[in-house]
Amino acid sequence: MEFAKNMYELHKRVSPTEVIIGWYATGFDITEHSVLIHEYYSREASNPIHLTVDTALQSGKMNIRAYVSAQMGVPGKTVGVMFTPLTVKYIYYDTERIGVDLLQRTRVTPSRTKGLTSDLSQVGSAASRVQDMLTTVLAYIEDVLSGKVTADNSVGRFLMDLVNKVPTISAEDFENMLNSNINDLLMVTYLSNLTQAQIALNEKLVLV
Repeated sequence: MEFAKNMYELHKRVSPTEVIIGWYATGFDITEHSVLIHEYYSREASNPIHLTVDTALQSGKMNIRAYVSAQMGVPGKTVGVMFTPLTVKYIYYDTERIGVDLLQRTRVTPSRTKGLTSDLSQVGSAASRVQDMLTTVLAYIEDVLSGKVTADNSVGRFLMDLVNKVPTISAEDFENMLNSNINDLLMVTYLSNLTQAQIALNEKLVLV
C-alpha cells in the first residue's frame, strides 16, 4: 500500500489532473487477494473498477473483464464483498491502430516477432482492408435485395450515414488527389532513406 501511494504521488507530479478510478491485475478470474487490494483502492476512489487481463489466453484470446464491488450480508453485519461484472467496450485512437495491427500480425509468425512496415505498405494494407469491408457491405445489400436476409433498420441507418459522409467528387479529381498524396508519401520516404544513408556514412567517416 505504501508503494502504491508513493507511485501515485510521483504520478501526480507529471499528470496532476489524472485521478485513480480503479486497478487491474493479470489473470482469468477474481482471486482471494482481489478483495484486499480492492478495499485499499476503495479509499482512493469512489466505487473503483477492477480489471482482469487474461495474459495466459486461457479462453484463446486476451479477455479483459471489468468488475465493481458490492457489499454482501445482513445490515450492520457485512460478511463479504461481491464483484459484479460490467460490460467492457474496446476503444482506441486511430493512431493506436498501427500498434494493435502489428500485435495481431505476430500471432501468425513462428518467432512471434514482427517488424514495422513502411508507410507505403501500410497504405496498401489499409486500402485492402477497405476493399474487403466494401465487399462485405455489398454482399449484405445484395442478400437483402434478394430476400435472403431480413433487412435491419439500424444497419441501413449506418450505411446511409456512411454514404452521406462520402464527398461528392469526380473520379478524375479523386485520382489526381490520390496520386498527389502518393507522390508526397514517396518523397518523404525517399528523403528519410537519404537521411539514414547520410547518417550511416557520417558514422563510418568518424570511425575512420
